Amino acid sequence: MAAPRPGWSRRAQYGLFFSFIAAIIGVAVGLMLLAFSIAAPSRFNNLKGVALDATTPITTMLDQVGTTADGLASGAGDYWDAANQNAALRQQRDAMAVQLTAARAIQLENRQLKAALQLRERSEDAVATGRLVGSSFESPRRFAILSAGRGDGIEVGMPVRAAQGLIGRVIETGSNAARVLLISDRSSIVPARLLRTGQAVIAQGRGDGTIDLKPLEVGRNPFKRGDLIITSGTGGLYPPLVPIAQVLRTEGDNAIGRPLADPATIGVALVQRAYEPRAMAIRQASEDESD
Repeated sequence: MAAPRPGWSRRAQYGLFFSFIAAIIGVAVGLMLLAFSIAAPSRFNNLKGVALDATTPITTMLDQVGTTADGLASGAGDYWDAANQNAALRQQRDAMAVQLTAARAIQLENRQLKAALQLRERSEDAVATGRLVGSSFESPRRFAILSAGRGDGIEVGMPVRAAQGLIGRVIETGSNAARVLLISDRSSIVPARLLRTGQAVIAQGRGDGTIDLKPLEVGRNPFKRGDLIITSGTGGLYPPLVPIAQVLRTEGDNAIGRPLADPATIGVALVQRAYEPRAMAIRQASEDESD
């Protein structure tokens, strides 16, 4: 008995049989169409038109699918390129913003240095200039550190100012630095005048960055919002006509002022000799005797 062929089954026989049948039918249909085209060419053309009409929607749909796919691929590529360009533009914008900030800082520093130099040239009693390298804002005591000290001729009691106005006075000196008591400190008292009327007032720090303005004449409030307060020269320490503060609001007989020279925004300050050194020496001697 002969052995069965490997992989040969009834399913394979059926598949081969139907393949032959399909091939024969295809050949027969092709011969029929060929004969029909020779016998009746006009009707065959009509048949081709019907076939074309039948296949056109399918062809159109496939073309649209292809176009859509190409459009999606192209759109995705364009979106990716746009995203990369936007990221690059944002980086350029951030870099330009940093450069612009640095340029503005340099410009501000140059203006302050120029103002300090002009102020020193105009001031015959100028001793030294220095940078305000630190100041206190979170406590009632208000101090600033100046990058100039005894080696620059600075002594305790000398007034410190900027082009914008009065900053304070020196209370402690080192070889290369000095501690400045700001006019906004509670222990700072500056004899002053109201610029609009010339009336004598007292400017005393409040410990919160503002100044309490008090008139010497009790019972009448001479202040108006926006008034400027200047030094009077009384007491022998601060020279006259130095801007101190601007009135923010009134409270009873007094007013609250904002210092015009803010140490947080001032880079360079000028140290001057006392307005009346002889009067200051007498005052210092009397304070030492009372101590």
